[in-house]
Amino acid sequence: MSERQLKMSALISELAAEFLGSESNRLSLITVTRADISPDFARATIYISVFPDDKEEEALHFTRRKRAAFRDMLKKRLSVRRIPFVEFELDYGEKNRQRIDEISNDVQ
Repeated sequence: MSERQLKMSALISELAAEFLGSESNRLSLITVTRADISPDFARATIYISVFPDDKEEEALHFTRRKRAAFRDMLKKRLSVRRIPFVEFELDYGEKNRQRIDEISNDVQ
């Protein structure tokens, strides 16, 4: 990933966290874990984790419904030529890391 991609990913991740914090219904905690952006800056994938786990699907539907509003926020806050199309996904890597930690704590 280029330096420019890394900076844009970090900025989009920060803005997504701010947006979801202000727009969410507070029934679940939605945390932005990271954002990846394509080399041509046309697409951004934002990875989230959700607590409690049973609210994951509901939170994912919420983020997908709010995609257009988030993209509008990006248009206002970013000074770039191309605003990326945004996709939200669950971060299974983070969930798997938590599960491994639980298992290792049980073994000890």
